[in-house]
Amino acid sequence: MELISVEELKELKDSGKEINLIDVREPQEREEFNIGGTLIPLGRFKTYDVDELEPLKDEEIILYCRSGNRSGQAGMILETMGFTNVKNLQGGMLRWQEKFG
Repeated sequence: MELISVEELKELKDSGKEINLIDVREPQEREEFNIGGTLIPLGRFKTYDVDELEPLKDEEIILYCRSGNRSGQAGMILETMGFTNVKNLQGGMLRWQEKFG
């Protein structure tokens, strides 16, 4: 699994390119602050309940959470499921807010 920096992700988002952005935090965390990713909490990854991601198996998927820990776990699970292009947002939302407010 590769890491992607908040700067690289912001550039991707600003380019208008379609990206597969997945938020693995809990719903209440997302309500406090989010950058528009699809919410799939980490618990669903742990039970392999992520069928909606199956069509993206060979596409780039960018995962994020609060700090990068939970999204790293989700990324490892996806890789064991055969996903080939998984990236983890380094520093997560803490880093994003620190950098971009």
